[in-house]
Amino acid sequence: MSVIAVLIHDLFEDVEYSKPAAAFENEGHKLVHIGLEEGNMVQGKKNDVEVLIDHGIDQVSVEEFDALFIPGGFSPDLLRVNEKVVEFTRKFVNSGKPVFAICHAPQLLITAKVLQNRKITGWKSIKQDIVNAGAEYLDQSLVEDDNLVSSRYPGDIPEFIAASLKKLQ
Repeated sequence: MSVIAVLIHDLFEDVEYSKPAAAFENEGHKLVHIGLEEGNMVQGKKNDVEVLIDHGIDQVSVEEFDALFIPGGFSPDLLRVNEKVVEFTRKFVNSGKPVFAICHAPQLLITAKVLQNRKITGWKSIKQDIVNAGAEYLDQSLVEDDNLVSSRYPGDIPEFIAASLKKLQ
């Protein structure tokens, strides 16, 4: 069983969180929801899903987790203005542990400056941001580059889940 850090804030894309989260838990993995403040309740942008923040970013370290999951929506953009979240993300990617990023999640990776010479995908509106960060953007349902697993949007979730679960084995 792996312990997965979930970086999440308000306005996450409901299904980009709920479907992978359910798949991870169904396989026996533990999710730990990390946000700006412990005890906050964050809301998906479609108001279908609420998530309780288990720990604030000040309370966690990369060493406590086996993988990082970043759902899309507006959540990554809201999180990337917090330097502690950015530093946690940077350390996580550089640790070599698996990082699962879907849709707008690469915005956080861009701000963490960890995409230079990497291959990744994400929502088409952030393609140029990804390229400007020094990465190769691939318009594919799934891109795996070493420890990074990325997908573009909700339609890619089945492949995203399968690849993420494989990384956790």
